[in-house]
Amino acid sequence: MNTGSVTTLPRLESAGLDGWMVRLFDSIEETNLPWITALLQRCESAFGTAVVDLVPSYTTLLVVFDPVQLSPLEAQQKITSLLTDLTPEGSSGTSQIHELPTFYHASVGPDIERVAEHTGLSVAEVIACHSQKTYRVFALGFAPGFAFMGLTAPELECPRLDTPRKKVPVGSVAIAARQTAAYPTATPGGWNLLGRTSARLFDREREGFSLLNVGDQVRFVPASREAFERSGGDITPMEACQ
Repeated sequence: MNTGSVTTLPRLESAGLDGWMVRLFDSIEETNLPWITALLQRCESAFGTAVVDLVPSYTTLLVVFDPVQLSPLEAQQKITSLLTDLTPEGSSGTSQIHELPTFYHASVGPDIERVAEHTGLSVAEVIACHSQKTYRVFALGFAPGFAFMGLTAPELECPRLDTPRKKVPVGSVAIAARQTAAYPTATPGGWNLLGRTSARLFDREREGFSLLNVGDQVRFVPASREAFERSGGDITPMEACQ
């Protein structure tokens, strides 16, 4: 196996009678995704009708298979063979680039000033630091359409809230550690809220439901209050959404 930055011995961890968790990396890096995508594509092809689900994340690929067609041992052996000479995929031609209009303001991003204080940056610098980077979608989870993206610039790193909020409004743009995300639905959440996007991230009428998919590239584009409203954004202050 041509390892590059990948661990020399990928670990297969049992995920029940119908799944194997393939741990390719021990740390979150932007270079992980091509390797995980390459293994996902190999599994998709090799398992055929026996594959039930393939769930990529920052460092792993969960392979869920049909135990009627394959025993756990057979699935393990198949995955092990697929790891032989695994090489990372180049930029995927099917990935999309999304620009999400974002209103950065304390009324809709109540943690932006706290993040500025924690990082030693001004609020304007926090906005610039967050919006000037293009992020990759590493995984979907937590809630339908919730895309885990990264990595933020090191100087923007900030821990999660000690006490999660009971309800975070739809479209809230947030950071935690060196990850960023936008809430597709109103859910509890403990990430630091910087603002809000007008993009419709989850739609039951859309094929696949989620606007964002693993491998996509995302940029948060600062928008004025007026432009944000014109694009359909909700400027209801955070307090009124509780």
